[in-house]
Amino acid sequence: MGLMSFFKGVGEKVFGGHKEVEPAKAAEVEPLRASALLAHIKTLGLPYNSLTVKTAGDTVVLEGEVAKQEDAEKIALAVGNVEGVKVVDNQLDVAEPAEEAKYHEVVSGDTLSKIAKEYYGDMMKYPVIFEANKPMLSHPDKIYPGQVLRIPPLA
Repeated sequence: MGLMSFFKGVGEKVFGGHKEVEPAKAAEVEPLRASALLAHIKTLGLPYNSLTVKTAGDTVVLEGEVAKQEDAEKIALAVGNVEGVKVVDNQLDVAEPAEEAKYHEVVSGDTLSKIAKEYYGDMMKYPVIFEANKPMLSHPDKIYPGQVLRIPPLA
């Protein structure tokens, strides 16, 4: 999948009050940030065969193996949509490769229906986008500007 960019200042608050880290303390904090992200992935119940999360400032590297393409994409989005993360380098190996999803950055005024109309030509396909972004989304109306969503190909 490679590199994905996110808005650093929006998203889930996984790191507590640790937004910016002094360079001298980065070596102490990075393992804690990586552990917090791994715990976040586990809390969401996202499946993986093996997973290593590494951080360097606002960049996260994901390594390991997942069964499906959607698993790799959801893990990358779960990590990328965390406040303080700007770049995710998704190096996960996928056991069953499939067509990659597209991604949509939510802007003010977006709804899942509006996004479905844009990508699928049918606003009633919004449940496809909602399901593709579970468990990160808990309700179709709970999206926010700066959030990145998976837009999977239609079956």
